[in-house]
Amino acid sequence: MRFEPLRAVSDDELEAIHLASLEVLATTGIDFLDDQAKEQLADAGADVSGNRVRFDSDLIEGLVKLAPSEFLLHGREPHRDLLFGGNHLIFTSVASPPFVTGFGRGRRDGNREDYRNLIKMGQVLNSVHTVAGYPVEPMDLHPSIRHLEASYDMLTLSDKVPFVYSLGKQRNRDVIEMVRIARGVDAKTMDQQPSLYSVINASTPLRYDAPMLQGIQEMSSRNQLIVITPFTLAGAMAPVTIAGALVLQNAEALAGVAYTQVVRKGAPVAYGGFTSNVDMRSGSPAFGTPEYWKACLIGGQLARRYGLPYRSSNVNASNSVDAQSAYESTIAIWGAVMGGVNLLLHGTGWLEGGLLTSYEKFVIDADILNMVTEMLRPITVDDATLAVEAIAEVGPAGHFFGSPHTQERYESEHFQPMVSSWSNYESWEESGRLEAHHRAEVLAKTIVAAHTEPPFDPERRRQLDEFLARRVAEGGVPTDY
Repeated sequence: MRFEPLRAVSDDELEAIHLASLEVLATTGIDFLDDQAKEQLADAGADVSGNRVRFDSDLIEGLVKLAPSEFLLHGREPHRDLLFGGNHLIFTSVASPPFVTGFGRGRRDGNREDYRNLIKMGQVLNSVHTVAGYPVEPMDLHPSIRHLEASYDMLTLSDKVPFVYSLGKQRNRDVIEMVRIARGVDAKTMDQQPSLYSVINASTPLRYDAPMLQGIQEMSSRNQLIVITPFTLAGAMAPVTIAGALVLQNAEALAGVAYTQVVRKGAPVAYGGFTSNVDMRSGSPAFGTPEYWKACLIGGQLARRYGLPYRSSNVNASNSVDAQSAYESTIAIWGAVMGGVNLLLHGTGWLEGGLLTSYEKFVIDADILNMVTEMLRPITVDDATLAVEAIAEVGPAGHFFGSPHTQERYESEHFQPMVSSWSNYESWEESGRLEAHHRAEVLAKTIVAAHTEPPFDPERRRQLDEFLARRVAEGGVPTDY
């Protein structure tokens, strides 16, 4: 990120949001639905009464200051390491939709075949820097072993930084161990090197449930990255005003960040923002709106105030790959980027308010992220790029298509989009009049076909295979269904 982030509110207004958040935490408090968490917080100095936990401002601010502002997130292989925080941007693929569409087929339940295909796409596309969870939920895998099989696919089909869902202690423990094996490091090294991450959502308003808190316990104690993200929808689970919704977001985020530091001082954590509004006529979430854009900017201001890395998202509420999905995503991405985002979740593939993954949207979003990357690339100004000699050589009434200055730089400097059609009408008509989502479908199939498994040390792969076979034979984790 080479530009100064935009500021949507003044310093005084930002401080008012901060102080209001501290008042909420000190007076109303927040529920923590886990006995271990409540004991730890009481020992740290919080006021615990039943499930309700209240924090005084000094305690919250003191704990938040312990979190690092920048760190290295280790990939399966060293060339996939990512700098997290500061002025660095990381883009991810979509995560968690239960349904998928594309490849010439309609909306369908998430399944392992599509899950694997989407992991492959994320591996091939350079604009996707890390996996952010299951790009579609593989619902044909039983919940007791889904985390094992899906994580195995994530670690073998891709060498980019992996993700674990916090859905109970054992799932976290299993996947941390799988990542350790895949990286080929010992437990001590793993505890020193953040190598995977998990998103923790508050149950807005003002509640952290047991699975989320147990995820913090398992991940933060092992020095792995936690992304605290309240899901605050103005008018539904949060006040209808953007300022009020951000007070609630900030209070929940600060409480979650503080708890990571209670578990382990200096554990990596990111400040997540996901404040948007709802359609008050239907109650449906709205994304990529002006309100979402403003919340992205202010969320970034708050994260910078606390010296924390900032997470936001590429989102839209469209049900198909249409103009709405494109312009809402563009608004969301630009709000996040100009808000100073460090981790852009759901960067490629999100539709239907997060219920649907689209192969075609995956490709189109990758194009948008490539454009953003190019827009952020520095402009070189020197004697060669000022092109005075080239202008003199061409002179009046000439053209630069064939000039040496153009030809020497064409391949390296001209951004070539995957999906956009920069041809005249006649050429487009001759090519079959394919619209963007049709071109994206063709490209999605090409990208999946281009995938090859990244190199994997044979001994590490053997150990990973053995761990998977053993844990699956043991039945994975208990479930109620």
